[in-house]
Amino acid sequence: MKYTVESDIGRKRKVNEDRVAFFEHPHHFKLAILADGMGGHNAGDVASEMAIEEMKSHFLQVDQAQLETPDAKKTWLDDVISTINNKIYQHSLSHEGCNGMGTTLIAVLIDEQDCVVAHIGDSRVYYFTSEHVALITRDHSYVNVLLDHGEISEEEAENHPQKNFIVKSLGTESTIDPDFYNFTLEQSSYLLICSDGLSNKITTDEMAAILALPMSINEKGKKLIQLANDSGGEDNISVILLSLNDGEV
Repeated sequence: MKYTVESDIGRKRKVNEDRVAFFEHPHHFKLAILADGMGGHNAGDVASEMAIEEMKSHFLQVDQAQLETPDAKKTWLDDVISTINNKIYQHSLSHEGCNGMGTTLIAVLIDEQDCVVAHIGDSRVYYFTSEHVALITRDHSYVNVLLDHGEISEEEAENHPQKNFIVKSLGTESTIDPDFYNFTLEQSSYLLICSDGLSNKITTDEMAAILALPMSINEKGKKLIQLANDSGGEDNISVILLSLNDGEV
């Protein structure tokens, strides 16, 4: 498996509130994490940094026996995220400058080719093969709530003025209920984890076109960031790109 991790402040923001990381456990497990600190709240960068560091600490200390099955992996992720959520929430209550802070979270636990995704907020996971692209996650957004209740159409959702308003985030309430997804990576495929600074600026067709270019995976990650910046770069932009392509550099 090849991977690259990229994060850029973008062209408009003064602080990068995104945090991204990729960790490898001694017993072959891998963990890809992306946290997008909430720009409309205080100390979003503190929340995202806490999320990454706490996930790292728990992951590198976990016993292999706790991750033997998909259900066990989900239970472990759920327990760890609940612990981290409470820690961020309590920090926000006890530090005046951090009151109300929060972050999105994508945590992808990888066991060989099997993946378990934990998802909170509007950061996304895309899966690309040579034949199709799938959006694995579904945004926890106000617009999707309206869609679910039939109050707006898909077309109206695309340009809704509150498109970026999320209804679930890590650390803003005392409890959290992530969404979970399971899938298996195929050979010659890509897994793309990104903040909304990327997904709001470029289409899946543009993503797929970059992944098909004859360049290294590091260059592809940088190219994705560049295109989002070229399209406005109003937000921080972060990417974790993983490949099971045998020919990948």
